Amino acid sequence: VLTDHQDFSNTELKTITNSPAPQQYRIRAKLRTYKPQKLHQSVKLHCSKCNSLQEVPDRDDFDVILHNSATTAPNPELHNASWYESVTWTTQDQRREIAIHFVKRDEMLQHPEDTLIMIEGGTLKEIWKLAKRFKCVIPVRSAEDDLELLDLSAPFLLQGNVKYYGCKKCSTPKPMKNLSSIAAEQQLSWEPTEIAQVLGIELLQYVFIMKFTLVDETGALNAYLFDY
Repeated sequence: VLTDHQDFSNTELKTITNSPAPQQYRIRAKLRTYKPQKLHQSVKLHCSKCNSLQEVPDRDDFDVILHNSATTAPNPELHNASWYESVTWTTQDQRREIAIHFVKRDEMLQHPEDTLIMIEGGTLKEIWKLAKRFKCVIPVRSAEDDLELLDLSAPFLLQGNVKYYGCKKCSTPKPMKNLSSIAAEQQLSWEPTEIAQVLGIELLQYVFIMKFTLVDETGALNAYLFDY
């Protein structure tokens, strides 16, 4: 029972379903079912441009994409550009080469908490460790003449424990060199929306969605909750 809106009298569900929308009503009803049953399944990714909804990829999907991209060795010719400094090393088993590119500001390296890094060949565990230490982490791979983003099924950006995704349909990924325009800004904040814009990514938003079925003596009504 909703205790608010006492100025509204109760309206039967049958009357509501036969009335044109939108209207405001107060009802007295039972909750018969709700979906999804598990709360974490209520969180989806929404594209405001094409209005599509998709499931949040799980960590196994991300792990597979990282594993596949690690088969391509970092290209030494793409190291140490004017706007980033690169460090590479080989794992103890000699099977994997990792490259981290530290984006500079005014040709100077920043404190880790202010730094955006791009990583090639990293595992999920390594990337999470780096995300705790650095401001932003972007998984990349070597292309012919520039670094590029991975498959957009993976997050294109990690900040702390938040993963940011782009819409596959609406995004047109651009080379990583476009980040140099942000690195040259006086007030460097590394906002996800700004990073997405210069990289040609249509940013997906996390939304919360649930469906409730309400019933009274006169009928049933589906109610949908959709919120950022």
